Amino acid sequence: MLTGEELERYARHIVLREVGGPGQAALKAARVLVIGAGGLGAPVLMYLAAAGVGTLGVVDHDTVSLSNLQRQIVHATSDVGRPKVESAAERIKALNPHVAFQAHYVRLTAANALEMIGGYDIVVDGSDNFTTRYLVSDACYLAGVTLVAGALGVFDASLTTIRAHEKNAAGEFNPTYRCLFPEAPPPGTTPTCEEAGVLGALAGVLGSMMALETIREIVGFGESLVGRLVMIDARAMRFETLRYARDPSNPLNGDHPTITDLGAHK
Repeated sequence: MLTGEELERYARHIVLREVGGPGQAALKAARVLVIGAGGLGAPVLMYLAAAGVGTLGVVDHDTVSLSNLQRQIVHATSDVGRPKVESAAERIKALNPHVAFQAHYVRLTAANALEMIGGYDIVVDGSDNFTTRYLVSDACYLAGVTLVAGALGVFDASLTTIRAHEKNAAGEFNPTYRCLFPEAPPPGTTPTCEEAGVLGALAGVLGSMMALETIREIVGFGESLVGRLVMIDARAMRFETLRYARDPSNPLNGDHPTITDLGAHK
């Protein structure tokens, strides 16, 4: 049930036919975990909090540095040196006190991923490395949780939604992250943002799109990005979408799965 204050706060959502009162109530009841309070996680957290997601969690073991502030808009100059989850919690509370914020100041590992992710309905992965992305996607599959996954390059970005634990209309499992990226790039071939740089506004664009996709998943309007990958080319300001399918040989939900727990990530 929405209070009178919430009805006013979310009025522009509620007048949308695709959202309305039921959609806003669904947002209030939703539990969303954001992986990382960095360049992507910052706008995701801000927009999901503003949208009225009832329980918003973030897992991050890092502290705020001055170089973060070029893109990580959930933090301020006075937060330098503080744990990112703490400064994010303050900003979210100031933005929307109706949101129950859960700060996980830990490193996500194979030992804690299933328990942590299992407490949420949707996971939004804003991590910046393939090791974490594979861990998160495998854990989401094993926990039966929807995953919204974004990845940021120097002038490019991508976004998809994964519900590999569910089946499509044909009775087949949906594709996994491992269907899209069977193997991680060799070490050293993918530079970090410290090495290659990152465009702050592009992180904001992709993070906002990740928040939008999360809202669409919760409310249930439009065409899901399950089996679709949106790609952004910031140099040409071009957006393209490609479709991808389940790989029967993938080790997670393939015809002969070999991943049944997170032991391989230890």
